[in-house]
Amino acid sequence: MLTSATPEDLAAEGQSSAYRCWAVAYPLHATHSILLGSHDATNPRLAVRWLRERTRNVTDQLDMAYAQPGRYWLRDGTEHERALAYLTAGTAYQLTLRDENTRYVLMACPLGANS
Repeated sequence: MLTSATPEDLAAEGQSSAYRCWAVAYPLHATHSILLGSHDATNPRLAVRWLRERTRNVTDQLDMAYAQPGRYWLRDGTEHERALAYLTAGTAYQLTLRDENTRYVLMACPLGANS
């Protein structure tokens, strides 16, 4: 009998992660990006947790004015639930932060997602 498996089922069976997460810095005048970190998560909740941890790392390095959007996002439980819903539905979730010289993109994406 064939049955469909959820990402959590695959993870429980020791198969590969279902969500890819990464943080990248794009300096204003640079010709290349800088990978700040990546992570493979086994379920959407762990992917959102990684986004929160990495957002905290990035905002801790920014000047106060530029850190405010990231700090607000860290306290926004409704937005975390939205990210969780997107990932659960198979849609990527992206958060972008900026300072005067760099754009920081934090993303979680279900493997095999088209968006």
